[in-house]
Amino acid sequence: MAVVGLRPMILAFAAALTCALLAVAPAAAENPAHQPPFGPEPLASLTPVEPPDRTPPGFELSGVEAIAIADGTATVREERAESPGMKPRVATRGDDRWQVDYFDGGTDVAQVVIDDATGEVVEAWRNQQVEVKLARGYEGAVAGSVSEAWIWIPLCLLFVLPFFDPRRPFRLLHLDLLILLAFSVSQFFFNKGEIVWSVPLVYPVLAYLFLRMTIAGFLPKTRPGPLVPWLSIRWLLLGAVALAVFRIVLNVVDSQVIDIGFANVVGADRIAGGEGVYDGQFTTLIDRGDSYGPLSYLSFIPFEQLFPWGGGLEELPAAHAAAIVFDLAVVGLLYLCGRRLREGREGRDLGIALAFAWLAYPYTLYALNSNGGNDAFVAALLVAALIFFSSPVKRGLAIGLGAAVKFGPLALAPLFAAGDGERRIRSTLVFGAVFVAVWAVVLLPLLPDGGLREFYDRTFGYQASRGSPFSVWGLEPSLGGLQDVARVFPVLLGAALFFVPRRRTALQVAALGAAVLIATQVGSTHWFYFFILWWTPYVLINAFATQERVTPEGASKS
Repeated sequence: MAVVGLRPMILAFAAALTCALLAVAPAAAENPAHQPPFGPEPLASLTPVEPPDRTPPGFELSGVEAIAIADGTATVREERAESPGMKPRVATRGDDRWQVDYFDGGTDVAQVVIDDATGEVVEAWRNQQVEVKLARGYEGAVAGSVSEAWIWIPLCLLFVLPFFDPRRPFRLLHLDLLILLAFSVSQFFFNKGEIVWSVPLVYPVLAYLFLRMTIAGFLPKTRPGPLVPWLSIRWLLLGAVALAVFRIVLNVVDSQVIDIGFANVVGADRIAGGEGVYDGQFTTLIDRGDSYGPLSYLSFIPFEQLFPWGGGLEELPAAHAAAIVFDLAVVGLLYLCGRRLREGREGRDLGIALAFAWLAYPYTLYALNSNGGNDAFVAALLVAALIFFSSPVKRGLAIGLGAAVKFGPLALAPLFAAGDGERRIRSTLVFGAVFVAVWAVVLLPLLPDGGLREFYDRTFGYQASRGSPFSVWGLEPSLGGLQDVARVFPVLLGAALFFVPRRRTALQVAALGAAVLIATQVGSTHWFYFFILWWTPYVLINAFATQERVTPEGASKS
């Protein structure tokens, strides 16, 4: 099939997909999955009912009756066993619901929402799920329909099948791809709001990938067999184009702008208006939107200028545009990385395979349709650092920019400063000078009146000390001592990788870079599936480029 004949197919596919998605029935009047921090729908107003035995105008139930219904839920009974002194406070929620909150020593420990007309319990939460709406498992709250089986399962199959070799069923590449998909087990429980299961299930996957990449970094090995054993590269290219179109259309018609994207748009608007970001006056519409690196906000300025923020909770086309552009940037840079790692047709084919894998991986679409944008931007800059591996100036620029978006890539500085191990001192000095210059350029114009200390407190300090139920450390604070070890370990590892291995290739650095990033995430109190994007390109690059060939011997040219 000629590539030029692809355009009518893409247009027809996009039109059919758009019609199908637009045909979905509209949501209910109040949908928590579309309210902050997930979307722009305004929160229903709460009106306390005093005295509680009063029946407000237009309501069927009294406050006392609402409390009695809430008291009868299993959620409240379980919480009362742990907090026997908790007291209820009742309020109307909008014009058709009740909300009963239970307080213990000033802390909201349980919450029940009741439909006034039917007396049915709509929602019931306790512990972390009272405060952290992300832990409640609202359907479609984070990324629209991406988690639905009709999207997720086909993507999982597409991610594996082109690279599956039936003649070598037990090759390591198959296991690597399946392990990358194994986060789906955790995701299944997260989508149901069962974080006591979803959180621990992340760590075995991270442990495998850390060990796998560490071994690949210190003991590099070329593995037999073709990367793409049976599918034509032309079909892989067509598939990549179709996936890119599908992702863009889905983002436009069925995706959420969560608080990350909102914060970046607000920050861009403030900077463009001559205001500060880290001055404590960010916005009252979200909690702590000023905790990202300066480049995270700066990178959104072109998109916010093209699609200006209106000043409230609203649809944010600027966030959609940024997320799409950053996602496609990763695709393009992965293709260029393949061309850099191998010469001629092999390099082109490797680049196509890497781009396809990124587009087929469900978690890259999951992040895209949350429209946060900055995690994909980090991934793009880290791929760029590998492309520019031979130049200390360019890789210093790329790593510096990546760390100025989110702070995790700071751990990669020693590894990339050493380069390939030759002329280590000279390389380090050049890398360090560029790294510092990058930070000076992006940070000094935004530095608050409190200087570096205030900037640290509002960003890195806040991120390092924040509470979160999305880690074993957050679920079980008694593990604090072990967490301290987990936090120190990546610092020591990163420093050690400046010295060893003494000589290293770009593929080794990709593997070791993935290991360092994973180690930093293991010790973090807050972990979420978006962070997978940081190191996924490095895992794919090492796993794919260490196969001895991209296509079988004698494969026809395409």
